[in-house]
Amino acid sequence: QVQLVESGGGLVQAGGSLRLSCAASGSIFNINVVGWYRQAPAKQREWVAAITRTGATTYASSVKGRFTISRDNAKNTVYLQMNSLEPEDTAVYYCRADTPPYFYWGRGTQVTVSS
Repeated sequence: QVQLVESGGGLVQAGGSLRLSCAASGSIFNINVVGWYRQAPAKQREWVAAITRTGATTYASSVKGRFTISRDNAKNTVYLQMNSLEPEDTAVYYCRADTPPYFYWGRGTQVTVSS
């Protein structure tokens, strides 16, 4: 099993930045991909970005150019640097670790962007 703990959320003004962290523990050697997702009130959870075991990254079109996903293997942590934040980015942000055929979610961290 894998345990994930997100942190770094908060309240920020539009145009500001935040860095989210996703700390992993447990059977981390089985992790193929770590992704960030978000869920706004009354909306479905949506994928934001992902980083593979080999370091390849992908982004949703809505955040490309503003968000950067990265990882620190020594700290077993994946980061999401979020710049030029917009009110539409307000959501609970979750990380997910894929260890096929299973996947694990963290409990999320709230990001609120004021206009």
